[in-house]
Amino acid sequence: MARNGLDPAGLEVLWTRLIGLVDESAATQERTSFSTMVREANDYAVVLTDAAGRLLAQNTRSIPSFIGTLPRTIRLFLKRFPAASLRPGDVIVTNDPWIGTGHLPDINMAVPIFRQGRLVAFAGSVTHVPDIGGRLWNLGIRELYEEGLQIPPFKLVAAGRPNRTLIELIGENVRVPEQTLGDIWAQVSACRMLERGLVALIDETGVEVGALGTELRRRAEAAMRAAIRALPDGDYRSRIENDGFEEPVVIACRLAVRGDRILVDYAGSSPQLARAVNSTISYTRSYTAYALKCLLAPGVPNNEGSYAPVRVEAPLGSVVNPRYPAPVGARNTTGQLLPPAVMLAFAEALPERVVAPSGAPPANFTISGAHRGRRYAMINFLNGGFGASAARDGLAVTSFPSNVSNVPIEVIESLLPVRILRRGIRKRTGGRGLRRGGDGQSLAFEFAGEAPGVVSFSVTRRLKRAPGAHGGAAGAPSRLLLNGRPIDPARHWVLSAGDRVLIETAGGGGYGARRR
Repeated sequence: MARNGLDPAGLEVLWTRLIGLVDESAATQERTSFSTMVREANDYAVVLTDAAGRLLAQNTRSIPSFIGTLPRTIRLFLKRFPAASLRPGDVIVTNDPWIGTGHLPDINMAVPIFRQGRLVAFAGSVTHVPDIGGRLWNLGIRELYEEGLQIPPFKLVAAGRPNRTLIELIGENVRVPEQTLGDIWAQVSACRMLERGLVALIDETGVEVGALGTELRRRAEAAMRAAIRALPDGDYRSRIENDGFEEPVVIACRLAVRGDRILVDYAGSSPQLARAVNSTISYTRSYTAYALKCLLAPGVPNNEGSYAPVRVEAPLGSVVNPRYPAPVGARNTTGQLLPPAVMLAFAEALPERVVAPSGAPPANFTISGAHRGRRYAMINFLNGGFGASAARDGLAVTSFPSNVSNVPIEVIESLLPVRILRRGIRKRTGGRGLRRGGDGQSLAFEFAGEAPGVVSFSVTRRLKRAPGAHGGAAGAPSRLLLNGRPIDPARHWVLSAGDRVLIETAGGGGYGARRR
């Protein structure tokens, strides 16, 4: 019999039930959303926490970074809105990058769950909305204020009464209000679904959420500490680079293993930049913890206990811990380098587990304008190749460490004034080695708008390729062409009818030196 009266079999049943509840709520959000960011690109997450904001469960297809940031967001909400001030029917939101997931397009939401008048848990959701105003998502933006509407922690709904002022404020500041607000209300629907499901589960089983969470965290923490103890004590280091501006963006990573604890220190990384590639500390910690979880205890339920033995430090004012109001819109271009940095640091200690860096972060392009009397604004992701490992070649066109999806051609053409000319895998662009890195992709389109449209790109790995591991070769670089000529992805561009764009994503790194 486990502590708190939860035997192993009963614990497994309850854990599975929680995952089922969260997945059902995520399906509700996906089916009721208005934009391709949720329905096609999978850029969202739903979580359940206890009354203190500690993670209990998340939907199966969650974006990994959101799993780590959202519980912290809920705990910060509780500082602004103490538990005693919350009421049934409340919905709290923010897009503050230092409280939430690191950039303004992500709407972070929490709904307190009450049973018989007592706060027992929180339902949480994050969604990357299709537009948040400001300039289009871009690497080269120099101030946070250019990146869109900032929403401090507010009650979107207070005791069941919508905050009409906030709702109108959001609607007036975004290009496609029906999609942005529609996605926000889809989040509310998902959280309400999770609220009803958890209360029904408690009524049926009598489970005490606090005790269940304590037992889940205890077991996860014990498993993670055991995995860390299996590593030799010592310092493990890596250095990884990505395209920068005047200079490359550098991530310096030191993993200090001491007994059953790990300190991850990013001292020596690039200073924060007056460009939108800075990663807030919440995003930095989340992707660092995710990488360690993948390496050390991938099969253990994901909750706060998994991360208890891990501490992450980054110099304030660095590209991985910037000061407000640094521009952070493209924080994924830096934050998604952190799992590869962690894995490369452990390449010698865990050669059978690490994966070579992928052709990540995913490229994207955003187009905004008006066509046939209708405004449009849409973000599209293009994944690169997955890195190779000791066990297998890397997969082609597969996102890692994020898990966003490519939007289908038919959807792009139905929502934007573009004609897709071709889309396919870039053969032999993965790095060579005993195991070959995954191939990137090629997408070409022609703009067909009746009026000019503004386009913005996030394309990295043009100069700094995804490196291999254990002697494997780097993947091929990415490319970005407008009418056959290379262009700067840190600028905004105006497209006229007939203009053609080509985006080629990077290949993943290879694993192991080829035998002669």
